Amino acid sequence: MRIDKYLWCVRYYKTRNMATQACKKGQIKINGSVAKPSREVYPTDQIELRKDQITYQLTVNDLPPNRVGAKLVDIYRTDTTPKDAFAAKELLKFSKDYYRKKGTGRPTKKDRRDIDSFYEEE
Repeated sequence: MRIDKYLWCVRYYKTRNMATQACKKGQIKINGSVAKPSREVYPTDQIELRKDQITYQLTVNDLPPNRVGAKLVDIYRTDTTPKDAFAAKELLKFSKDYYRKKGTGRPTKKDRRDIDSFYEEE
């Protein structure tokens, strides 16, 4: 089975075209080497894919006949992604919080002074 079809079947990508694009961008590796969309995948292959700033690590258990339901996905793959990868995504959410909401208008005088002092230091 092709890697793009496999990732679509086990619900890592919503469409097969999205899986194909991810392969073309080099976000998917099979056994340590970058995979083209047409690369065949076999049981016991190690797949590493980068999606939403998380590097997922999977082991292929079996090949599904077609797209499977969410409850049946674990039959066809084993997820070996470390837990700290998901923790890093949570930290990224907190780092994006600003003290002012985006789109609330122009900077205040204090904001402008802080910005100016930041540029003067450089």
